[in-house]
Amino acid sequence: LHLVALNLPFSGDMRADFQCFQQAQLAGLTSTYRAFLSSHLQDLATVVRKTDRYHLPVVNLKGEILFNNWESIFNGNGGQFSIHVPIYSFDGRNVMTDPFWPQKVIWHGSTANGIRLVSNYCEAWHTADTGAMGQASPLKTGKLLDQKVYSCSNEFIVLCIENSFVS
Repeated sequence: LHLVALNLPFSGDMRADFQCFQQAQLAGLTSTYRAFLSSHLQDLATVVRKTDRYHLPVVNLKGEILFNNWESIFNGNGGQFSIHVPIYSFDGRNVMTDPFWPQKVIWHGSTANGIRLVSNYCEAWHTADTGAMGQASPLKTGKLLDQKVYSCSNEFIVLCIENSFVS
């Protein structure tokens, strides 16, 4: 399952699933991509199909392993990964080093176990209001689900996950 970043940073007001779908299509990727975010309809931990959560590795755009499987992201350790394995955007840039993303932080709106935090997900990702808050994770921590709260006016990295594997 590929984990890929959107080509631009976003504030808390985003149509992330649509952006993931559109950018994956433009990049010539044929599977379905969903935002790596908890939403008002779904917890992050359940975005990937049940049948694909245990046996498929989570890899970057170039196929390098980030996690042994989807479930291992949500074991309570905050989604620990090696910061030496880059995360790429759909257009092939390394979001951890590219200056296009000045803040190396990803939105997620979740607990360390991938459950939605209704008080910290930018009103279901529909507001960039300075007073609204969103849960996010600085990538320098080496965790996708570190528990930090930021104003929804910040423009951060948004990740997309291939949510169903097509061979």
